[in-house]
This record gives sequence, structure tokens and C-alpha cells, in this order.
Amino acid sequence: MAEVITMPKMGFDMAEGTLVEWVRQVGDEVGEDDVIAIIETDKANVEVPALRSGVLRAVLVEEGQMVPVGQPIAVIGAPDEEIDLEALGVTEAAPEAEAREVEEAAAPTPPETSPAVERGRLAVSPVARRMAEELGIDLTQVRGTGPNGRIIKRDIEAYLREMEKAPEKAPPPLPTPSRAPAPEGIQVEPLTPMRRTIGRRMVESKQQAPHFYITYEIDMEAAMALRKELNALLSEDERISVNDLVIKAAAIALREFPRLNASFAGDEIHIHEQVNIGIAVAREAGLVTAVIRDCDRKSLTQIAREARELIRRVREGRMRPDDMVGSTFTISNLGMFGAEEFAAIINPPQAAILAVGAVRRVPVVTEDGELAVGTRMKVTISADHRVTDGAEAARFMQALKAALEQPLRLVL
Repeated sequence: MAEVITMPKMGFDMAEGTLVEWVRQVGDEVGEDDVIAIIETDKANVEVPALRSGVLRAVLVEEGQMVPVGQPIAVIGAPDEEIDLEALGVTEAAPEAEAREVEEAAAPTPPETSPAVERGRLAVSPVARRMAEELGIDLTQVRGTGPNGRIIKRDIEAYLREMEKAPEKAPPPLPTPSRAPAPEGIQVEPLTPMRRTIGRRMVESKQQAPHFYITYEIDMEAAMALRKELNALLSEDERISVNDLVIKAAAIALREFPRLNASFAGDEIHIHEQVNIGIAVAREAGLVTAVIRDCDRKSLTQIAREARELIRRVREGRMRPDDMVGSTFTISNLGMFGAEEFAAIINPPQAAILAVGAVRRVPVVTEDGELAVGTRMKVTISADHRVTDGAEAARFMQALKAALEQPLRLVL
């Protein structure tokens, strides 16, 4: 039976996304999990995989089109299968490829048109922007045919065809900026959609969730020694980071204290059976939270492999829908930047987030009263007082501390 692919929901408050590029075309054979399209959310570009093997039988939206979450975007079926779009709940497909070619060929010469502008800046899809940068194209000279005049991939291709035909001529003057110039000594940087979303959600979190904070210092001597021994036996792509140790320890503690593995939902508290830990990954555009599922059931090496692969996909802008949704608890680690300790803002609707500082060599006083050098790391939990209280959060932190200070528990 044919399978309908819909616009995936990539975050708690995502309502729509833009279909940036069709990686596969109608008639192409696809395997399960093959990438068929790339969508753009306000946080990132995400790859959309095929849910089954078969043939891409129908494309239901155009590149550059804004699509609500849950709306059908494509149909995959067998090569000889009769596809009844109406029976599948689909109203109509996108225009045929022929129609697209006619539309592109009929487009006016790019230099004679005005550029697409969105909130004072060019509206350009990520794929089109990357093509323009690679080819040295001035985007102000490209006519956008996407929604609201957005410049998309086919517009770059059409511009190139026109430039091949047209004789060389002086470029037209740049359009006059509509906004007032910045005061002297100030560089104005418009907020990106991603930065606006992060800011809005963090403001909502601080205003709506009554945060409280608890900090513990953990003796990491044994954990770092175990990590060194394990990494000596593992291949480079399996080696364990400090963050992997923290993820596994947090998963053990969350299983013991499930109200920290919860979310606030109006008049209800939802306690999650799965322990899906989100890890904050820094990109130039802002933070993205990638999700490692069932951390309590996975080995330390499995967590290390998945975390490394997720981080790589996030930084390359090649996330899958499942990479960014479904986390039940979040860990933010700034230790690699040398931060000793900090407090993070809860990622709604989750009940808590763990902030992890650097592992440091510091002077300590032993049980015998002697001064020595120890290995310490500070961690701070930010928790929602509507879901949990200080005593429960402190017991969770004690369990986390115990797992890291007796690290054989992480590998048993």
C-alpha cells in the first residue's frame, strides 16, 4: 500500500516548515530511510527520509512552499501500484515537472527585476544561498519565484541560464536600503529566524516556569581514569567523551527519579517512560538540541557513537526529523569552553535541564586533612517547581554524583 509522507513536526512549537529541495524526483526508486527532501524550520535544515522502500510516485508541494505540519508532501508506492490520492486523503499533487520547466523558461531576465526582500533582508532558501556563494552570484540580481518572492534553487538555475545567453553589461545599482543607517560605531545584525525562536522560547520559559537551581561538585578522578582505560581499547570513532559519561549517569539517575524525566502540561504532569536525553549542540546560527533515545537502555559506547553522529549531522545541517524531537531531559555542557559552572534555562515543556561545567584539577582537602590535587566537575540542575521540588531534585543530583564517582555502574 502507498505511504503518504507528511511535513514532520520538528519541535514543540513548530507549526510549519518550508520545502527547500526535492532530493529525489517523481519516478525515482528509494530505499527505506533514503533522503527524499530537505525542509527548513526556524532552527535548521532537516532531511526528510522515505518511510519505506519503493518509488516516489507523487510530489505534492513545490520547492520553496511553506507547508503546515502534518500536511502530505509526497507519496511512495510500488512501481505498478495504482495511486488514488483522494483515498489517501490527498487533494492534489504539485504541477508536473514539464509545467515547472515552462514556468522557469518564461521567467523574465533576473537583472531587470527587483530582489525578494523579507524583513529588510533577502529572502533566500539555504540551498539557493549555498549555490550562489559557490558560484559567485549576486543574489540582489536574482528574481525569486518562491512564496512571497523567495529565491529558491530553480531561480539560481534560471539565472545561470539567462546569464549564459545575455551579453555582458554593467550591473544595475544596488537598491537603496529602506531602513535608517545605524549610528556611528554600531554594527546592526538582524535577528535570524532561529535566534528569534530561541529568544522567544527562553523568555517564555523564564516567565512561565518557576526555576530553582541546585549545584553539586563531583569527584571525577575515577570516572576520568575509567574513560582513559576504555578509550585505549576503543577505535577513534567509538571513544568516550566526558559528556557521554554524564549522559549515561543522568539516564541512571532519571530512571530512579522519574519526576525529573517529565514535562509540564497545563493541569497535568506527564512522566515519560522513555529516557530520551537532548544534548545542546552549538552552531554559528545558535543552539540545536539533538536527541539520544533510550539512554538508560544503551551502553556507554552506543551513546558515544550516537552522540558523535548526531553532532556531526547537526553541524553539517543534515538533521533528520527524529534527531530533534522527543527529548524528555536536556544536558547543556559548556565545559569544553572552560566554563566552571553555569545555570541553564529549562527547555519547555521539560521539567529540568542539567548544566555541566569543566573537569578541573583543583586543590582539595583529603579525609585525613591533607592538601592534595583533585579532579572535580560542577553540575547545576535547573528544575521547574510546578513539577518537582528541591528535595527530589537534590536526591536526583546525589544519584548522578554517585554514578560518576563509582563509574563501573556506567558500564555494567
